[in-house]
Amino acid sequence: MKRVVAIVRPEKLEPLKDALFAANVSGMTISQVMGCGNQHGWSEYFRGTEVLLNMIPKLKFELVVADEAVDSLVDLICETASTGEVGDGKIFISPVEEVIRIRTRESGEQAI
Repeated sequence: MKRVVAIVRPEKLEPLKDALFAANVSGMTISQVMGCGNQHGWSEYFRGTEVLLNMIPKLKFELVVADEAVDSLVDLICETASTGEVGDGKIFISPVEEVIRIRTRESGEQAI
């Protein structure tokens, strides 16, 4: 099993959520987060003073999926979340040792 974490633009919430459900993803966690990448934010002027806004609002999608589903899921996220501009986000993939469903105590892929 793998944990897939995708950090994307806030405006991609509905399109990405719909695409993941259409791909039969059984569940996901979505969080509002703030951060910066290579672009390190942008400058704006407030009352004549330049202010650096270096924390940009993003969304974090977290999913745990079977190993064989990772490649197609990454392709789907990239196709749906990409605008071609700086700041589209990143995807992180890491191994998951175990998953346990609290209600039934099912474990492994049955618990996903």
